[in-house]
Amino acid sequence: MEKKGMILMHRYELGRLLGQGTFAKVYHARSIASGQNVAVKVIDKEKVMRVGMIEQIKREISIMHLVRHPNVVQLYEVMASKTKIYFVMEYVKGGELFNKIAKGSLREDDARKYFQQLIGAVDFCHSRGVYHRDLKPENLLIDENGNLKVSDFGLSALKESERQDGLLHTLCGTPAYVAPEIINKKGYDGAKADIWSCGVILYVLLAGCLPFHDTNLIDMYKKITKGDFRCPHRFPSDVRKLLTRLLEPNPNARITIEQLVESPWFQKGFKPVAARARSESLPNLRDVISAFNIDNTDDEGDKKAQVPEPVKPTSLNAFDIIALSPGFDLSGLFERREKQEARFITQKPASTIVSKLEEIAEMEHFKVKKKAGSVKLEGCKQGRKGQLAIEAEIFEVTPAFHVVEVKKSYGDTMEYQKFCDHDLKRYLKDIVWPWQGAADQQHQLPPLSPAPQPSLMSSPIS
Repeated sequence: MEKKGMILMHRYELGRLLGQGTFAKVYHARSIASGQNVAVKVIDKEKVMRVGMIEQIKREISIMHLVRHPNVVQLYEVMASKTKIYFVMEYVKGGELFNKIAKGSLREDDARKYFQQLIGAVDFCHSRGVYHRDLKPENLLIDENGNLKVSDFGLSALKESERQDGLLHTLCGTPAYVAPEIINKKGYDGAKADIWSCGVILYVLLAGCLPFHDTNLIDMYKKITKGDFRCPHRFPSDVRKLLTRLLEPNPNARITIEQLVESPWFQKGFKPVAARARSESLPNLRDVISAFNIDNTDDEGDKKAQVPEPVKPTSLNAFDIIALSPGFDLSGLFERREKQEARFITQKPASTIVSKLEEIAEMEHFKVKKKAGSVKLEGCKQGRKGQLAIEAEIFEVTPAFHVVEVKKSYGDTMEYQKFCDHDLKRYLKDIVWPWQGAADQQHQLPPLSPAPQPSLMSSPIS
């Protein structure tokens, strides 16, 4: 356990705890060599490896390496010990923008300044192929000079993450700030989704409350998908027009950053800032990757046995749980579609689920391909539309509660449905709860924890 006054890697003296999450703690620290104040994020290596978050951490480091901008929190270096990963970052003294809004709405000029700096940072991120995907006042910090800094790139995506359709597909964000196209569970443009979140932030800065609010989370999502919000009477007409274009439910009609920057309201007092030049002090990404190598020696120096890495289920957040439940499916607001997935719930561990799927593959002469969080079964026989391929994705709600979604990757839909209705159900009947699928809609997911009540800044679902 880290203690105040502890010397880290002979380079930094740790100070007070600034905050903590499930896998990390953030401390104020001081560089012994220069006396510079920094923030040190201490990540438990074993925990992130156990839940399969290694790639996410690597991506966060890579992204912070790319987005060196005056309005983005800077990553100075990354270090590692046998059990910990250390991010040494810029210390932002003023705290979260959220704390300012919690006291009430801001003056228009102050709101405009923060919004201009936010857009400048987001535009730079997009120019580097980085989409933040969780923009909200809690992730915007204010430095001692009153300047905004974007932080927490843990849910960010790189342009290379887009599928062949040129869109992102991961459901993530914070309920009150998430774009309607993400709620719709379609692919989405990361840049357009970020612009929507910026629009919500601007509204909150000026109004001191959320544009889309309802004690019922599903009703709030319906308002978001329709763009159903009202501006206070005190809002100037040019602000109202701008918010209408920012919070446009159709992403193709939503205002772009280029158009936004040219608007008269935004241009007032606007001072563009230049991005930081690249520096030799940037974190060495090879060192970062090696920091995650599993050390097979324990603290006493004994060799540990090499164990094959199991399939790690994807951890579900609240947004995912809502999206998986038929009762919460909002896609009908946009289009009619035939469901081609089935879903089952089990209290068996992921290893048992994978073993069962491998057993099915052997019995039905399927090839098995395993990757992080999923098992793919590929048929050997040619069907009406080629070889049938099925992917089973395993989601962890809690360590003792898993949801498995089975989807057709390719092949004939009738063959897939026949396989699910007969073979798959028969093989899995001893480990599952009621199936969820087009042929079995009378069953509903068992009760989950109540949906969170949205406050001024809805709790994260990431």
